[in-house]
Amino acid sequence: MDLFATILVGLVAVLHIYFLILEMFLWTKPAGLRAFRNTPEKAEASKVLAANQGLYNGFLAAGLIWGLFLGADGSQIILFFLGCVIVAGVFGALTASRKILWIQAMPAVIAMILTILS
Repeated sequence: MDLFATILVGLVAVLHIYFLILEMFLWTKPAGLRAFRNTPEKAEASKVLAANQGLYNGFLAAGLIWGLFLGADGSQIILFFLGCVIVAGVFGALTASRKILWIQAMPAVIAMILTILS
């Protein structure tokens, strides 16, 4: 993998660690309320679901980091987890907010293309 592809895959992993933190630990805090435009009441009622969602984002990040640590041998793992990120991003855009397509799916699409080309 070339350096730019590696950096972009790393960025996608970092984004998902950030999503994990927002959803698992900051969901009912001011930063989480702002990020997801939730009311305190709605956030409190949905915090268990958000924590579960955050955990899944952590698994996506872990898979990407695992692939990066394997170097050239990790390309297939990286492509699999980028594919998962893309599917999750498209589903989120269709069911929750179109913004998810640009924040989550698009960086993964670009990282996938660069990974395939490198």
